[in-house]
Amino acid sequence: MPATKLKTFLDSQKVKYVSYKHSKAFTASEVAASTHVPGREMAKTIMIKADDKIVMVVLPAPEFISMESVKYVTGAKDVHLAGEQEFKDLFPDCEVGAMPPFGNLYDLETYVDASLTEDTEIAFNAGTHTEIIKMAYEDFHKLVEPTVVHLALEV
Repeated sequence: MPATKLKTFLDSQKVKYVSYKHSKAFTASEVAASTHVPGREMAKTIMIKADDKIVMVVLPAPEFISMESVKYVTGAKDVHLAGEQEFKDLFPDCEVGAMPPFGNLYDLETYVDASLTEDTEIAFNAGTHTEIIKMAYEDFHKLVEPTVVHLALEV
């Protein structure tokens, strides 16, 4: 079961969370709509190739990533979306595209858009395209210890 690693970690840390099953959905916006979670609380995980390493970027579902911001915060000269072949082996317990925003569980630097800190809760894929986890943002932050910066494209 793909969410086992994540749930085992959350349980070991005695963190309260709720798991929701939903019909198969592939984009964060589709998942948010399917689960009735506000888009600003639904986090999407984006894998970025920053020079020669993969990093995890977490944004609210409706937002777009600013590659210039990622370049600035990572100090990389070249940043681009990582292709599935570049990162799928890093997440052997997850369906491709449904990785939870817990880079710490996969030895990845994790960058979270500052707007996600404005809500008391965060929801995210639990390693599959049919399940999400919802928990307190404060608990998420304590467990992941992400770098919080503005990463969303300013429009």
